[in-house]
Amino acid sequence: MSDDLRTKPRLLLVEDDPISRGFMQAALEGMPAEVEPVNSVAQALALPTLHDLWLLDVNLPDGSGITLLAQLRARSSTTPALAHTADDSPALHAELRMAGFADILVKPLTAASLRQRVGQWLMDSGGATPCAAPCQDSGRAPFWDKQAALAVLNGNQANAATLRTMFLGELPRQHQAILAHLASGDVPGAKRELHQLKASSGFVGALRLNAAASALDRTVDDREKLIAFNEAVRDTLSSG
Repeated sequence: MSDDLRTKPRLLLVEDDPISRGFMQAALEGMPAEVEPVNSVAQALALPTLHDLWLLDVNLPDGSGITLLAQLRARSSTTPALAHTADDSPALHAELRMAGFADILVKPLTAASLRQRVGQWLMDSGGATPCAAPCQDSGRAPFWDKQAALAVLNGNQANAATLRTMFLGELPRQHQAILAHLASGDVPGAKRELHQLKASSGFVGALRLNAAASALDRTVDDREKLIAFNEAVRDTLSSG
């Protein structure tokens, strides 16, 4: 952290999903911290390297968090780097740690949890174990959990309402992209979109859609899971 204790820590936030980026930026600025949000590898590399900590999305439109970390490490060997992803695969987490990430944040997570984990690394207090709440699998889960959406933003109703509006505006595009990837046999592409949707739906409290997206992500070739996912998208849009 900066030697001047009166100066806010400067954080680099790399996240291409606007819902996740908006949530994380708002949460981190409440530490308080100065956050520089960007949405790609190219934008991250175009910035000066004067950051106290890097938060890097694992999957980016022009590369990966692992590749970006290697490029940033060529400029600074001591800056703590945290990966964030909606994928809770142990194999992926092992790969990320081998690549040099100090910690892995599994989305969605609460504002308090995000600030705590970032604060721990800024204060050099040692590593933390990645955690995430398990997704519900029941098709009877409620469409929205307003309390959960408020909890991730520490009760800020205005920010919660803004994120939900952004989420509902983005959802039709994400849905069509997932269907297009699946129709063309592009499973990695479908999973990338599903991972983003799992994170953003968790942040805004879209419980049933989160459960349906998680179920489809586990078995993308299951037609019943796809039908349930399509229904969850339709019902979430109509209930929003």
